Amino acid sequence: MENYVALLGTKGGPAIRPGSTMPTSSLLALDGRQIVVDCGLGVARGLVDQGMQLKDLSLIFITHLHSDHYLELGPLIHTAWTAGLKTPVDIWGPAGLSVYWDHFVASMLADITLRIADEGRPDLRDLVRIHVIDGPDVMTDGGLSITSMRVSHPPLVDCFALSFATADTRVVFSGDTCYLPTLADFAQGADLLIHEAMLHAALAPLVARVGNGDDRLMQHLLRSHTTAEDAAKIATAAGVKALALHHLLPSDDPDFTVADWDAAVTPHWSGPFHLGTDGLRINLP
Repeated sequence: MENYVALLGTKGGPAIRPGSTMPTSSLLALDGRQIVVDCGLGVARGLVDQGMQLKDLSLIFITHLHSDHYLELGPLIHTAWTAGLKTPVDIWGPAGLSVYWDHFVASMLADITLRIADEGRPDLRDLVRIHVIDGPDVMTDGGLSITSMRVSHPPLVDCFALSFATADTRVVFSGDTCYLPTLADFAQGADLLIHEAMLHAALAPLVARVGNGDDRLMQHLLRSHTTAEDAAKIATAAGVKALALHHLLPSDDPDFTVADWDAAVTPHWSGPFHLGTDGLRINLP
């Protein structure tokens, strides 16, 4: 039974352009469970490319309600349903996620109703169960324990780091967050820390390329995200066994390469390091 994390989409932010990477989503395979973490644009394609049968979808976590983390949640579930899904899907996320789901179902009601009547499918609305993350102890299921920590990603309030642990393996996702030293306590000793990261020198070109924001976009990036240097400091303070950088800002600027990320990380982190690329699979103990 193979344990791994697949980084399906690794760019920060919702926009895609010719040749760009895809927004944030991940697949965690742990002791036979397939767990989806975030559902940015492209998540369904990413899961299939990892060999997952969408009809086996059962457990999804959304770290916060920015579009690059949940835009494709509804389409993923609907697509899984058309691919044979007939068992429950549990979705954990911030308060307000149920509003998104209710409106998605309303927007697709004609199609859902038609497929139930014409194809004999179960009612999609009966399969989805939404749960609110409202404390550190999220869920325990057999040997799998999932806990959360509220992180700082203003202006949103309900933003969460997540820890997935079995008796043998522990993986921590930072979610989107500014530099938060207390995250090192939450991630202490994990086998893998997956932390969001940005290159400070690349932010001005990134904002210029977006083109339809003002200085508030730059201020958001600076107050709401973590530099690669600080992500590396968190990994060292936490004593994790490996570090992966995810939700990269930028992930697709040819003027900034792997060497720039390495230069930011290596002064502060000396362990195994994975720079996120779409489809990257990281094996776990």
